[in-house]
Amino acid sequence: MSSQVRLKLLPSIKCMFDEPIQVKVAGLRPRQVVNMRAKLTDDKGVVFSSSATYRADGSGEVDLKRDPSLGGSYVGVEPMGLLCSMRPHTMHKIYLKTNAINPQVVKFSVHEEEGRLLAEMMNERLLMRDGVTRVPVNEGNIRGVLFTPPGKGPFPAVLDLPTSVSEARPSLLANKGFVVLSVAVYNKKGDNITETHLDHFEEAMNFLKQQPKVGSKGVGIMSRCKGANIGLALAAFVPGVEAIVCMNACNANVVTPLYYKKRQILSSILFDESKFIPTESGAIIIKDALEDPLAEKNKGSLIPIERAKSHFLFAVVGDDLNWDSEAYMDEMVVRLKHHGKENFETVFYPGAGHMLEPPYAPHCPSSFNAGVGKRVLWGGEPKAHIAAEIHLWKKIQDFFKTHLSCDAAQTKAKL
Repeated sequence: MSSQVRLKLLPSIKCMFDEPIQVKVAGLRPRQVVNMRAKLTDDKGVVFSSSATYRADGSGEVDLKRDPSLGGSYVGVEPMGLLCSMRPHTMHKIYLKTNAINPQVVKFSVHEEEGRLLAEMMNERLLMRDGVTRVPVNEGNIRGVLFTPPGKGPFPAVLDLPTSVSEARPSLLANKGFVVLSVAVYNKKGDNITETHLDHFEEAMNFLKQQPKVGSKGVGIMSRCKGANIGLALAAFVPGVEAIVCMNACNANVVTPLYYKKRQILSSILFDESKFIPTESGAIIIKDALEDPLAEKNKGSLIPIERAKSHFLFAVVGDDLNWDSEAYMDEMVVRLKHHGKENFETVFYPGAGHMLEPPYAPHCPSSFNAGVGKRVLWGGEPKAHIAAEIHLWKKIQDFFKTHLSCDAAQTKAKL
């Protein structure tokens, strides 16, 4: 390494996962061309990395907030481009954080064009603020993780419904002052594959509401894809859902029939494999393969959200290669309006893809889809997708703060 070249991560080498940092380099030769790199290993051992070429200014400095990348994993001015443009070294892998206690360590480095290392620095990206607790829950039919913020409360409660186990979203939301229980639709034991039981998620809701620091009368739900199926059904059939975030949801129940109180309440629509489109990468495009929810034979799969008393936040994207989430949202909005409902708001992100996550994780263009048992393309132009995640993450927090009312008396009654 060169003793003259200095790599700076501002305001600190340690930060929260969903907060941006400023990457700067000093001590280079005027107009020197360098290669900036970033690398991390996720909780499943998958390595992700990115690189970009920069030219120093007349003072021998590079500032990613100001200077454009000339080539590499991305081009143009992208202050967090090195993080968000990371790609897995093994194809079709999604970035996973399965234990939020451990920070995500990212190695940033500066290299000469020929590859010689000039400087490097580690960035610790924390998922849990000081005082936030993480407690695994294995009680009855509940398999999840509970995150609780510090302080007496009362705090609003949110049930997070990821498709598979992931702790980034619930832990980061707990940092903002929410008690969050995360329960995956598909857990490690492979339950809920042939049929799904809404009772299990109602049980999770009730467990969450009984937590001593919870002050909201009902709960919020944060969901995407198959998780949004569960969330919408909870809002329609189970009392106590005050607010629900649905990211790229289908208006009908998909893949597995849904049961409640020992009877089937919703049939399921399926993917037609003859309509799968193969790609050179080995992943497939399934967007146009899902059965039509509005076809007469599929009416029993439509989720009756008009029954819900919840507030809805529908977030959809314009480059969803999993299914036509925009069309499904439009149908749900028409149906709510037809029933005189105004308890919803919508947000649309034209260039983003299906896999919306909290900001600054590596964007996932393709990975294994548990619903079809194959590797699929999710869509999303990286720059538009990153911008959507930044905007939506703040939108979700504001939505829950607006619609999840807290009552100190509720907390005292439990204590």
